[in-house]
Amino acid sequence: MLDYIFFAGLVLYFAALCVYAAGQVFRKENIRRAGWILYLCGAAVSFVYLAVRGFKAGRLPLSNQFEFAASFSWGIAVLMMFLHYRSKAEWIELVGIIMTFLILSYAALQPREVTELMPALRSAWFGFHIGSAAFSYAAFMLAGGAGIRYLMIDRKDPQDERLENIDYFMYRLIAFGLILLTLTIVSGAIWAEEAWSSFWTWDPKEVWALITWIQYSIFIHLHLNRHKRGRFMAWYAVIGIPVVLFTFIGVNKLLPGLHSYAAVLMRTML
Repeated sequence: MLDYIFFAGLVLYFAALCVYAAGQVFRKENIRRAGWILYLCGAAVSFVYLAVRGFKAGRLPLSNQFEFAASFSWGIAVLMMFLHYRSKAEWIELVGIIMTFLILSYAALQPREVTELMPALRSAWFGFHIGSAAFSYAAFMLAGGAGIRYLMIDRKDPQDERLENIDYFMYRLIAFGLILLTLTIVSGAIWAEEAWSSFWTWDPKEVWALITWIQYSIFIHLHLNRHKRGRFMAWYAVIGIPVVLFTFIGVNKLLPGLHSYAAVLMRTML
């Protein structure tokens, strides 16, 4: 039953991508609107899946690579809905739909068994630490998506009025993601002290989380203190995408450490 719900969400995201892209190509607002409705349906089904899985497991669905990826994907959808309804940022919708679908597709390739939590994960910090990481990554990915849209629009018309708005949202998304990543690192340090008697162990996941934090801190510094804007910052945001993905996927696959739990949980994601 769980698999049916999961793949229903994936199919809805794919249908949303196809329909919305068609609306963009043919410049039909009603087709784009239909694609957006399909996207909302996919997000709703994904939420139901995560809720049912969490209820079945008796915990938040955040304990392994599959669950983190599914939650990461849903986090992008949540931020997309906020941008759509609160900020009217339609320019990012197609890129956001693509990202949501691709991250959930990656999740589909991971083992989907519901597993017990390892003792080190049974902590009050569990949901806060991993949940903030999922939403911080989602914000960074959408900031990269905004950068992609900026560069596409700038190439066609450097005077387009949307560029200033996109630049503003890149900054806001990265600032939001950086706050959450800071909370992730701090809560992780406290949790590590409880679990391993050390605030910092130079574990590969910790190191790459720090690298990601430094990268986006530099972005904020350049934006606020150096007044950097435009194409340079858009490229900066886009380059951040592979860094986030390596922190999310590459470290677990290539640099196993304390955060991997490979022998028991198929490379658990913190």
